[in-house]
Amino acid sequence: MVRHDFLVVPRGGELKSGFGRWVEDTSRSIGPIILLGPPGAGKGTQAKRIAERYGIPQISTGDLLRENVQRGTELGAQAKEIMARGELVPDELMYDMVAQRLRQVDCEPGFILDGFPRTPAQAGWLDAFLENEFFENSDRDRCVPIVIRIGVDYNELLCRLTGRRTCLASGHIYNVYFQPPRVADTCDVDGSKLVIRNDDSEEVIGERLKAYELQTQPVVDYYERKGRLVSVNGDLPADQVAEQIFRVIESHGAVEVKDASHGG
Repeated sequence: MVRHDFLVVPRGGELKSGFGRWVEDTSRSIGPIILLGPPGAGKGTQAKRIAERYGIPQISTGDLLRENVQRGTELGAQAKEIMARGELVPDELMYDMVAQRLRQVDCEPGFILDGFPRTPAQAGWLDAFLENEFFENSDRDRCVPIVIRIGVDYNELLCRLTGRRTCLASGHIYNVYFQPPRVADTCDVDGSKLVIRNDDSEEVIGERLKAYELQTQPVVDYYERKGRLVSVNGDLPADQVAEQIFRVIESHGAVEVKDASHGG
């Protein structure tokens, strides 16, 4: 995997310093935000920060599916029956769940989509939904999704994922490279032995990263062709990654100026 250097600036000028300038109009809508990035890129962490900063909901298709099944909704019952047969939930059923959720009032100022879209077909459906239903049924200004890709070096991802150690007794998680326990293989809190989960083995993680690249690259290409994709450097500490993302959101319409790996 090629390492990328990222530079993000808004159209027609430099990024303004100081996030406080954003609050000149706190009633302004944020719009839909889509986060893309491989396992270990920190999408979940950043999604929570965005949700807290702007007061908008984080919507995970996995959570939507579980909630519908647990609540026994009509959509959930259909999904449960399909999964019981060992089949994948079809896009059409997920579209209905997503559409139902996005029509709720808390999504009016904006929302963060986590885990969706995963394919160009899903991205196309989302565009059509936002264009034909969501915005026309809302009083807020029209806007298109802000698509943010968190790029992380492949070796960095391996360290983040393969370095993970888990305390089975209390659930505490460490990383031998970035946040090691005080005593090797021992939980700082209760002294239990730390283990490497099967999902954290280098072989399994390598396959997960390859699968992600194959599945997600077409989605990246979809948004790149539309001029919507903005890349931020996910190799940095979480606080600095968040600052990059906030700048993108607060200068809505930002573009990726160049990708250093292409000499551009």
